[in-house]
Amino acid sequence: MDGFEIHDPRFASFVLPNAPLETLAEGFRWCEGPVWFGDRDELLFSDLPNDRVMRWSERGGLSVFREPAGFENGHARDREGRLLSCSHRGRCITRTEFDGRITVLADRHGGKRLNSPNDIVCKSDGTIWFTDPPYGIQTDYEGGKQASELPARVYRLDPARGRLDIVADDLQGPNGLCFSPDESRLYIAESGLQFAPDPVRHLRVYACDATGNLAKGRIFHKVDKGFSDGFRCDEDGHVWSSAGDGVHCIDPSGALLGKILTPATVSNLAFGGRNRARLFLCVSHALMAVSVNVRGARLV
Repeated sequence: MDGFEIHDPRFASFVLPNAPLETLAEGFRWCEGPVWFGDRDELLFSDLPNDRVMRWSERGGLSVFREPAGFENGHARDREGRLLSCSHRGRCITRTEFDGRITVLADRHGGKRLNSPNDIVCKSDGTIWFTDPPYGIQTDYEGGKQASELPARVYRLDPARGRLDIVADDLQGPNGLCFSPDESRLYIAESGLQFAPDPVRHLRVYACDATGNLAKGRIFHKVDKGFSDGFRCDEDGHVWSSAGDGVHCIDPSGALLGKILTPATVSNLAFGGRNRARLFLCVSHALMAVSVNVRGARLV
């Protein structure tokens, strides 16, 4: 099948030979953080080095949602449907209220400033989980050089109590993160040091109990091209991960099932569209999409 690599026969049923990879918009510097708003039938994503958040819809095309945007990277929605964002420049996570006001939810731990929150998810209990590597403050390209005050960690914020806890501190460069559909697993990408000659390519998995406590993590999968950045689960628990050559579909056991090949590195992705069966891809300078024969896990 053109545009796909089949590593396991199951993957052939996940992709559609008559649904090609489409370019929806291009001309960006580096796309990141796609999040689908089904109630508005639109996608938001960051054009990170250009310091803006973009909006795309089938009917309305492309427009600017927010500019300047604090060099925001990852986005998600909370349980009430509000936009959650990771700001490199502000070194914080924020919530965009329904009236457009922006509320800073967390910018410090133990009195020290966060690094540059990278990716973010919201659990069904309303807690907000995010990674905090130093990537966004190591160069002027994605927010501006600043001094790091804390180790790279993964945090959980309880917005009801205003409590911020460390949930994982055993990763070199925590990057994307995603819960399994039943929330019994938390997957975290480990990308290592930004300028290391040999990047870490691991996806780690942590068992998560009903109270939100994580067991010791283990290596779940190693991406063979580039490294895993952002990823999502479908409703059957398969992990769809960004990679240097496209999107890799990984079985819950950790086995590679197949790939969707793209012309450049994929940084992040999101399921959306009708029945959450369209995969939106941030492919370097372009926003692309491909329809698939699976449905993304319901997030809100």
